[in-house]
Amino acid sequence: MAASNAMSHDTHSTTAGAGWSTRRIAVTALFCALSLIASFIEIPIFPPAAWLKYDPSCVIALVAGLAFGPVTGTIVVVLSWLLHLIFAFNPWGVLMAVAANVALVVPCSVIARKVEGPRGLALGMGVGAVVTLAVCVVMNIIVTPLYTAVTTEAVIGMIVPILLPFNVLKVAINCVVTALVQGPVSKVLGK
Repeated sequence: MAASNAMSHDTHSTTAGAGWSTRRIAVTALFCALSLIASFIEIPIFPPAAWLKYDPSCVIALVAGLAFGPVTGTIVVVLSWLLHLIFAFNPWGVLMAVAANVALVVPCSVIARKVEGPRGLALGMGVGAVVTLAVCVVMNIIVTPLYTAVTTEAVIGMIVPILLPFNVLKVAINCVVTALVQGPVSKVLGK
């Protein structure tokens, strides 16, 4: 009888306590894989600056963050962009993408967990959008001149006509798509 009780009590580190269950690790890995694939989809969404492209990877990280919390969302962002260092040889672009996505995922998922329901989701997305836009502007001013022939003054000149509208559009797409898919995905994950 004691042996059967010992066998039914699973104390493996991935299932004990409030830690990460095996299922959560597997689902997080799935989110990472989907986000990685999505990060290679580049869509020009702002005609005045066709070189700036949108990728839907943040939607997946945002859904992961809303489902499991900001740490999981951040892990999905970071792991999905790490492989770009191997394939793209552009560490600066990876740094900017990670910073922008984490700046949306973390505030949104933290606030949505504290303030439940649609109000929390909207508030989290609003705060995340503002934080992301600020991070994108600052990162462009600092990082873009490091890896392009564009000067800091030229980047500052592009903020209002190009960088801000592009990033507002990108964040809006991420938030709207996430709001549409987050409910159904959460129901599936709840099962």
